[in-house]
Amino acid sequence: MTDLVIDCHGHFTTEPAEYHAFRRSQLDYVAGRAESLPEYGGIPDDELRRIIADNQLRVQAERGTDVTVLSPRASGMGHHVTDLGVTTEWARLSNDTIARICTLFPQNFVGACQLPQISNGDLGPVIAELERCVAAGFVACNLNPDPSGGRWDSPPLTDLWWEPLWEALEHLQMPAMIHVSGSCSPAVHTTGAYYLAADTIAFMQLLQGDLFERHPGVRLIIPHGGGAVPYHWGRFRGLALALGKPALSDHLLRNVFFDTCVYHQPGIELLLGVIDRSNILFGSELLGAVNADDPATGYPFDDTRRYIDAAGLDDHDRRAIFEGNIRRVYPRLDALLTTQGR
Repeated sequence: MTDLVIDCHGHFTTEPAEYHAFRRSQLDYVAGRAESLPEYGGIPDDELRRIIADNQLRVQAERGTDVTVLSPRASGMGHHVTDLGVTTEWARLSNDTIARICTLFPQNFVGACQLPQISNGDLGPVIAELERCVAAGFVACNLNPDPSGGRWDSPPLTDLWWEPLWEALEHLQMPAMIHVSGSCSPAVHTTGAYYLAADTIAFMQLLQGDLFERHPGVRLIIPHGGGAVPYHWGRFRGLALALGKPALSDHLLRNVFFDTCVYHQPGIELLLGVIDRSNILFGSELLGAVNADDPATGYPFDDTRRYIDAAGLDDHDRRAIFEGNIRRVYPRLDALLTTQGR
Protein backbone atom coordinates (compact mmCIF):
# COMPACT_ATOMS: atom_id res chain seq x y z
CA MET A 1 0.00 0.00 0.00
CA THR A 2 1.12 3.55 -0.74
CA ASP A 3 0.21 6.83 0.92
CA LEU A 4 -2.95 8.41 -0.43
CA VAL A 5 -4.18 11.98 -0.60
CA ILE A 6 -7.91 11.81 0.15
CA ASP A 7 -10.09 14.87 -0.36
CA CYS A 8 -13.07 14.73 2.02
CA HIS A 9 -14.95 17.58 0.33
CA GLY A 10 -15.82 17.48 -3.37
CA HIS A 11 -18.95 18.42 -5.32
CA PHE A 12 -20.37 17.59 -8.74
CA THR A 13 -20.60 21.18 -9.98
CA THR A 14 -20.17 20.61 -13.72
CA GLU A 15 -23.66 19.39 -14.55
CA PRO A 16 -24.86 19.75 -18.16
CA ALA A 17 -27.53 22.23 -19.21
CA GLU A 18 -30.25 19.55 -19.39
CA TYR A 19 -29.66 18.72 -15.73
CA HIS A 20 -30.26 22.32 -14.69
CA ALA A 21 -33.25 22.58 -17.01
CA PHE A 22 -34.87 19.59 -15.30
CA ARG A 23 -34.43 21.21 -11.92
CA ARG A 24 -35.93 24.48 -13.16
CA SER A 25 -38.92 22.51 -14.43
CA GLN A 26 -39.34 20.91 -11.02
CA LEU A 27 -39.33 24.34 -9.40
CA ASP A 28 -41.84 25.62 -11.97
CA TYR A 29 -44.19 22.80 -10.98
CA VAL A 30 -43.82 23.58 -7.27
CA ALA A 31 -44.50 27.26 -7.96
CA GLY A 32 -47.61 26.46 -10.02
CA ARG A 33 -46.07 27.58 -13.31
CA ALA A 34 -46.29 24.06 -14.79
CA GLU A 35 -49.16 21.58 -14.67
CA SER A 36 -47.12 18.41 -14.32
CA LEU A 37 -43.78 17.22 -13.05
CA PRO A 38 -41.05 16.86 -15.68
CA GLU A 39 -39.36 13.62 -16.64
CA TYR A 40 -35.62 13.24 -17.10
CA GLY A 41 -33.63 10.19 -18.02
CA GLY A 42 -30.37 11.44 -16.57
CA ILE A 43 -26.98 12.15 -18.09
CA PRO A 44 -25.81 9.53 -20.64
CA ASP A 45 -22.77 7.56 -19.48
CA ASP A 46 -20.55 8.82 -22.29
CA GLU A 47 -21.37 12.43 -21.49
CA LEU A 48 -20.95 11.91 -17.76
CA ARG A 49 -17.59 10.22 -18.32
CA ARG A 50 -16.42 13.11 -20.49
CA ILE A 51 -17.59 15.78 -18.03
CA ILE A 52 -15.74 14.19 -15.12
CA ALA A 53 -12.60 13.46 -17.15
CA ASP A 54 -12.43 17.06 -18.36
CA ASN A 55 -13.00 18.58 -14.94
CA GLN A 56 -12.78 16.78 -11.60
CA LEU A 57 -10.50 13.99 -12.81
CA ARG A 58 -8.20 16.44 -14.59
CA VAL A 59 -7.92 18.63 -11.50
CA GLN A 60 -7.22 15.61 -9.31
CA ALA A 61 -4.26 14.71 -11.52
CA GLU A 62 -2.97 18.27 -11.73
CA ARG A 63 -3.05 18.76 -7.96
CA GLY A 64 -1.82 15.36 -6.89
CA THR A 65 -4.86 13.98 -5.09
CA ASP A 66 -5.97 10.38 -5.32
CA VAL A 67 -9.53 10.01 -4.01
CA THR A 68 -12.35 12.54 -3.62
CA VAL A 69 -15.46 12.09 -1.48
CA LEU A 70 -17.95 13.48 -4.00
CA SER A 71 -21.42 14.83 -3.28
CA PRO A 72 -24.00 16.78 -5.28
CA ARG A 73 -23.67 20.55 -5.65
CA ALA A 74 -24.34 21.87 -2.15
CA SER A 75 -25.97 25.13 -3.21
CA GLY A 76 -28.27 23.13 -5.47
CA MET A 77 -29.72 20.86 -2.79
CA GLY A 78 -32.60 23.32 -2.50
CA HIS A 79 -33.97 22.23 0.87
CA HIS A 80 -35.97 25.44 1.15
CA VAL A 81 -38.38 23.92 -1.43
CA THR A 82 -40.99 22.49 0.91
CA ASP A 83 -42.60 19.95 -1.44
CA LEU A 84 -41.23 16.77 0.12
CA GLY A 85 -42.04 14.65 -2.94
CA VAL A 86 -40.08 16.91 -5.27
CA THR A 87 -37.24 17.26 -2.77
CA THR A 88 -37.02 13.48 -2.43
CA GLU A 89 -37.04 12.94 -6.20
CA TRP A 90 -34.32 15.56 -6.61
CA ALA A 91 -32.17 13.95 -3.92
CA ARG A 92 -32.54 10.54 -5.54
CA LEU A 93 -31.54 11.84 -8.97
CA SER A 94 -28.61 13.76 -7.49
CA ASN A 95 -27.38 10.76 -5.52
CA ASP A 96 -27.89 8.34 -8.40
CA THR A 97 -25.71 10.60 -10.53
CA ILE A 98 -22.96 10.54 -7.90
CA ALA A 99 -23.25 6.75 -7.70
CA ARG A 100 -22.79 6.49 -11.46
CA ILE A 101 -19.68 8.70 -11.32
CA CYS A 102 -18.24 6.46 -8.62
CA THR A 103 -18.99 3.39 -10.76
CA LEU A 104 -17.34 4.95 -13.81
CA PHE A 105 -14.25 6.02 -11.80
CA PRO A 106 -14.06 3.66 -8.81
CA GLN A 107 -10.42 4.46 -8.02
CA ASN A 108 -11.01 8.20 -7.91
CA PHE A 109 -14.41 8.92 -6.34
CA VAL A 110 -16.56 7.70 -3.49
CA GLY A 111 -20.02 9.03 -2.69
CA ALA A 112 -21.44 11.33 -0.05
CA CYS A 113 -25.19 11.71 -0.35
CA GLN A 114 -27.67 14.57 -0.37
CA LEU A 115 -30.59 14.15 2.02
CA PRO A 116 -34.20 15.14 1.18
CA GLN A 117 -34.53 17.60 4.04
CA ILE A 118 -37.16 20.32 4.41
CA SER A 119 -37.75 22.66 7.34
CA ASN A 120 -39.29 20.73 10.23
CA GLY A 121 -40.16 17.98 7.78
CA ASP A 122 -40.60 14.26 8.22
CA LEU A 123 -37.23 12.61 8.87
CA GLY A 124 -38.54 9.26 7.60
CA PRO A 125 -37.69 9.97 3.92
CA VAL A 126 -34.33 11.40 5.01
CA ILE A 127 -33.38 8.20 6.79
CA ALA A 128 -34.75 6.06 3.95
CA GLU A 129 -32.54 7.87 1.43
CA LEU A 130 -29.57 7.58 3.76
CA GLU A 131 -30.09 3.82 4.00
CA ARG A 132 -30.57 3.53 0.23
CA CYS A 133 -27.28 5.32 -0.36
CA VAL A 134 -25.43 3.18 2.17
CA ALA A 135 -26.59 0.12 0.23
CA ALA A 136 -25.24 1.77 -2.94
CA GLY A 137 -21.77 2.17 -1.41
CA PHE A 138 -21.84 5.76 -0.17
CA VAL A 139 -19.50 6.51 2.73
CA ALA A 140 -20.89 9.79 4.13
CA CYS A 141 -23.68 12.34 3.82
CA ASN A 142 -24.19 16.08 3.80
CA LEU A 143 -26.45 17.27 6.61
CA ASN A 144 -28.12 20.67 6.42
CA PRO A 145 -28.59 22.35 9.83
CA ASP A 146 -30.86 24.99 8.24
CA PRO A 147 -33.06 23.58 5.46
CA SER A 148 -34.91 26.91 5.24
CA GLY A 149 -32.12 28.64 3.35
CA GLY A 150 -31.42 31.23 6.00
CA ARG A 151 -34.46 31.57 8.25
CA TRP A 152 -33.07 29.11 10.84
CA ASP A 153 -36.56 27.91 11.73
CA SER A 154 -35.62 24.28 12.44
CA PRO A 155 -34.64 23.07 15.93
CA PRO A 156 -30.93 23.23 16.78
CA LEU A 157 -28.88 20.15 16.03
CA THR A 158 -28.89 19.16 19.69
CA ASP A 159 -32.70 19.15 19.93
CA LEU A 160 -34.42 15.79 20.36
CA TRP A 161 -36.27 16.43 17.08
CA TRP A 162 -33.13 15.24 15.28
CA GLU A 163 -32.84 12.07 17.37
CA PRO A 164 -33.96 9.55 14.70
CA LEU A 165 -31.32 10.81 12.30
CA TRP A 166 -28.52 10.67 14.89
CA GLU A 167 -29.56 7.12 15.73
CA ALA A 168 -29.42 6.17 12.05
CA LEU A 169 -26.03 7.80 11.47
CA GLU A 170 -24.60 6.09 14.52
CA HIS A 171 -26.03 2.70 13.55
CA LEU A 172 -24.83 2.99 9.94
CA GLN A 173 -21.40 4.37 10.89
CA MET A 174 -21.92 7.27 8.51
CA PRO A 175 -20.17 10.57 9.23
CA ALA A 176 -22.03 13.71 8.24
CA MET A 177 -20.59 16.92 6.82
CA ILE A 178 -22.52 19.91 8.13
CA HIS A 179 -23.40 21.81 4.94
CA VAL A 180 -26.16 24.28 4.19
CA SER A 181 -27.53 24.81 0.69
CA GLY A 182 -28.29 28.07 -1.14
CA SER A 183 -29.11 31.30 0.64
CA CYS A 184 -32.63 32.60 0.02
CA SER A 185 -31.70 36.18 0.94
CA PRO A 186 -30.06 38.56 -1.54
CA ALA A 187 -28.38 40.17 1.48
CA VAL A 188 -26.50 36.96 2.33
CA HIS A 189 -24.07 35.59 -0.27
CA THR A 190 -24.24 31.81 -0.42
CA THR A 191 -20.58 30.79 -0.44
CA GLY A 192 -19.01 33.90 1.05
CA ALA A 193 -21.38 34.51 3.94
CA TYR A 194 -24.04 31.83 4.46
CA TYR A 195 -21.71 28.82 4.37
CA LEU A 196 -19.22 30.30 6.81
CA ALA A 197 -21.89 31.64 9.15
CA ALA A 198 -23.68 28.28 9.16
CA ASP A 199 -20.47 26.44 10.04
CA THR A 200 -20.01 28.74 13.02
CA ILE A 201 -23.66 28.52 14.11
CA ALA A 202 -23.62 24.72 13.96
CA PHE A 203 -20.49 24.55 16.12
CA MET A 204 -22.08 26.82 18.72
CA GLN A 205 -25.23 24.70 18.75
CA LEU A 206 -23.10 21.63 19.45
CA LEU A 207 -21.21 23.49 22.18
CA GLN A 208 -24.46 24.39 23.94
CA GLY A 209 -25.88 20.87 23.90
CA ASP A 210 -25.08 17.31 24.89
CA LEU A 211 -25.42 15.49 21.56
CA PHE A 212 -22.27 13.43 21.91
CA GLU A 213 -23.09 12.29 25.41
CA ARG A 214 -26.24 10.77 23.93
CA HIS A 215 -24.60 9.60 20.69
CA PRO A 216 -20.86 9.07 21.16
CA GLY A 217 -20.62 7.32 17.78
CA VAL A 218 -21.78 10.30 15.71
CA ARG A 219 -19.00 11.97 13.69
CA LEU A 220 -19.53 15.45 12.22
CA ILE A 221 -17.28 17.40 9.86
CA ILE A 222 -17.55 21.18 9.85
CA PRO A 223 -16.26 22.33 6.46
CA HIS A 224 -14.56 25.48 5.19
CA GLY A 225 -12.01 25.28 7.97
CA GLY A 226 -14.76 25.59 10.58
CA GLY A 227 -15.99 29.03 9.54
CA ALA A 228 -15.05 31.44 12.32
CA VAL A 229 -14.38 28.71 14.88
CA PRO A 230 -10.55 28.39 14.79
CA TYR A 231 -10.10 32.14 14.48
CA HIS A 232 -12.22 32.74 17.60
CA TRP A 233 -11.16 29.63 19.52
CA GLY A 234 -10.66 31.59 22.72
CA ARG A 235 -14.23 32.85 22.55
CA PHE A 236 -15.60 29.32 22.25
CA ARG A 237 -13.39 28.00 25.03
CA GLY A 238 -14.61 30.82 27.23
CA LEU A 239 -18.25 30.24 26.34
CA ALA A 240 -17.86 26.56 27.18
CA LEU A 241 -16.63 27.54 30.64
CA ALA A 242 -19.42 30.09 31.08
CA LEU A 243 -22.03 27.49 30.13
CA GLY A 244 -20.60 24.91 32.52
CA LYS A 245 -19.46 22.61 29.72
CA PRO A 246 -16.33 20.44 29.79
CA ALA A 247 -13.21 21.54 27.96
CA LEU A 248 -13.77 21.49 24.21
CA SER A 249 -11.26 18.67 23.77
CA ASP A 250 -13.54 16.44 25.83
CA HIS A 251 -16.91 17.99 24.96
CA LEU A 252 -16.67 18.19 21.15
CA LEU A 253 -13.33 17.25 19.64
CA ARG A 254 -13.80 13.51 19.97
CA ASN A 255 -16.67 13.86 17.50
CA VAL A 256 -16.18 17.10 15.50
CA PHE A 257 -13.65 17.52 12.72
CA PHE A 258 -12.63 20.35 10.39
CA ASP A 259 -11.55 20.32 6.75
CA THR A 260 -8.84 22.38 5.06
CA CYS A 261 -11.07 24.35 2.67
CA VAL A 262 -9.29 27.55 3.62
CA TYR A 263 -7.90 29.42 0.66
CA HIS A 264 -4.70 31.07 1.83
CA GLN A 265 -1.52 30.00 3.62
CA PRO A 266 -1.99 32.06 6.83
CA GLY A 267 -5.50 30.64 7.26
CA ILE A 268 -4.28 27.05 6.98
CA GLU A 269 -1.46 27.72 9.40
CA LEU A 270 -3.88 29.23 11.91
CA LEU A 271 -6.10 26.14 11.59
CA LEU A 272 -3.08 23.88 12.15
CA GLY A 273 -1.92 25.97 15.10
CA VAL A 274 -5.28 26.00 16.91
CA ILE A 275 -6.99 22.67 16.15
CA ASP A 276 -5.40 19.37 17.07
CA ARG A 277 -3.95 17.73 13.96
CA SER A 278 -6.01 14.59 14.61
CA ASN A 279 -9.18 16.65 14.01
CA ILE A 280 -8.18 18.03 10.60
CA LEU A 281 -9.16 16.36 7.31
CA PHE A 282 -7.82 17.38 3.92
CA GLY A 283 -10.48 19.00 1.73
CA SER A 284 -10.57 21.34 -1.25
CA GLU A 285 -14.24 21.66 -2.39
CA LEU A 286 -13.23 20.23 -5.78
CA LEU A 287 -14.74 21.98 -7.79
CA GLY A 288 -16.40 24.54 -5.64
CA ALA A 289 -16.60 27.98 -4.19
CA VAL A 290 -13.66 29.89 -5.71
CA ASN A 291 -12.65 29.05 -9.27
CA ALA A 292 -9.88 31.59 -9.76
CA ASP A 293 -6.12 31.90 -9.53
CA ASP A 294 -4.58 33.86 -6.68
CA PRO A 295 -2.57 36.70 -8.26
CA ALA A 296 -0.20 36.62 -5.28
CA THR A 297 0.84 33.00 -5.94
CA GLY A 298 -0.22 32.21 -9.51
CA TYR A 299 -2.01 29.08 -8.31
CA PRO A 300 -5.75 28.39 -7.81
CA PHE A 301 -7.14 29.55 -4.49
CA ASP A 302 -8.71 26.11 -3.94
CA ASP A 303 -5.52 24.12 -4.54
CA THR A 304 -5.38 23.45 -0.83
CA ARG A 305 -2.78 20.69 -1.05
CA ARG A 306 -0.16 23.36 -1.71
CA TYR A 307 -0.91 25.00 1.62
CA ILE A 308 -0.54 21.74 3.52
CA ASP A 309 2.69 20.92 1.69
CA ALA A 310 4.09 24.34 2.58
CA ALA A 311 3.12 24.21 6.26
CA GLY A 312 6.24 22.37 7.43
CA LEU A 313 4.43 19.37 8.87
CA ASP A 314 6.32 16.26 9.87
CA ASP A 315 5.55 13.00 8.07
CA HIS A 316 3.22 11.77 10.80
CA ASP A 317 0.97 14.83 10.75
CA ARG A 318 1.08 15.11 6.98
CA ARG A 319 -0.09 11.50 6.55
CA ALA A 320 -2.76 11.97 9.19
CA ILE A 321 -4.28 15.00 7.46
CA PHE A 322 -4.06 13.58 3.96
CA GLU A 323 -5.21 10.04 4.74
CA GLY A 324 -5.14 8.65 8.26
CA ASN A 325 -7.71 10.91 9.89
CA ILE A 326 -10.35 10.49 7.23
CA ARG A 327 -9.94 6.72 7.19
CA ARG A 328 -10.53 6.74 10.95
CA VAL A 329 -13.54 9.08 10.78
CA TYR A 330 -15.08 7.45 7.67
CA PRO A 331 -15.05 3.70 8.44
CA ARG A 332 -16.94 2.78 5.26
CA LEU A 333 -14.35 4.61 3.19
CA ASP A 334 -11.55 2.78 4.98
CA ALA A 335 -13.24 -0.56 4.31
CA LEU A 336 -13.73 0.27 0.63
CA LEU A 337 -10.12 1.33 0.16
CA THR A 338 -8.95 -1.77 1.97
CA THR A 339 -10.89 -4.00 -0.43
CA GLN A 340 -9.13 -2.14 -3.27
CA GLY A 341 -5.75 -2.94 -1.72
CA ARG A 342 -5.09 0.65 -0.75
